[in-house]
Amino acid sequence: MKQIAVIGAGTMGNGIAHVFAQSGFRVNLVDISEKALEKGVQTIEKNLDRMLAKERISAQDKESTLQNLSTFTDMSAGVEKADLVVEAATENTELKLQIFSNLDTLCPKDCILATNTSSISITQIAAATSRPEQVIGMHFMNPVPIMKLVEIIRGYSTSDEVTNRIMELSRKLGKTPTEVNDYPGFVANRILMPMINEAMETLFHGVAGVAEIDTVMKLGMAHPMGPLQLADFIGLDVCLSILNVMFDGFKDPKYAPCPLLVNMVAAGKLGVKTGEGFYDYSGSSKAEKVAAQFSE
Repeated sequence: MKQIAVIGAGTMGNGIAHVFAQSGFRVNLVDISEKALEKGVQTIEKNLDRMLAKERISAQDKESTLQNLSTFTDMSAGVEKADLVVEAATENTELKLQIFSNLDTLCPKDCILATNTSSISITQIAAATSRPEQVIGMHFMNPVPIMKLVEIIRGYSTSDEVTNRIMELSRKLGKTPTEVNDYPGFVANRILMPMINEAMETLFHGVAGVAEIDTVMKLGMAHPMGPLQLADFIGLDVCLSILNVMFDGFKDPKYAPCPLLVNMVAAGKLGVKTGEGFYDYSGSSKAEKVAAQFSE
């Protein structure tokens, strides 16, 4: 594999493009928005500058990484010569199905199609193509340049050859690939999201405040980040989407999203990306007041 295409220039997409480009692959970063592409490349540059300042990379490493990147608003042009496409669009089932249907038409016949979905069925996504044996999940963790884990998810028809190639490719990126099977939430979010949801329920029922809940989990359970802060970092809309996928998939009430989460997403309080969630990232008082308002 030499030519990689990444679909989506958002937080996950630009991070995935970064690690591939830094590892010497030619990367086409594709997004329908020119503004999103500009922002994505700026984010990659900032992250490279941070690594350079910490002497983790050289100035030449930074330059070669950026030279490996190209941007496209035309999906057809961006994927026409790809050996691997990694889709990192919004966590929306219908959107992903449409993207994969298009990719199946536009990509070379031997191209592997991967999705960075954090919860949606790989089998369902693969069914939108004529090459289900070449469709696989590559669930990177955020922030992609730092986090080592990649969940490799096999769909019902994913071939052994494709799985082995993607496992080896992930190692070439300096990641630790872990193979899992295709069930809602896979492993990471099947365990993580109920914990985050329970932290929200704990807040919703007035057991403790935002800072107190996060402090208990950080100091008592040795978590580097409290669950509510982590939810803000992930994006509350993403958390809600994942919980809904698991609730729909398992029909088990333990995956039902907390009403507080539903209300905060409806209010547009999505966490870091909107400047306010359980915490306030605009420099004012903490967003715990918002949570308290919804729970009354």
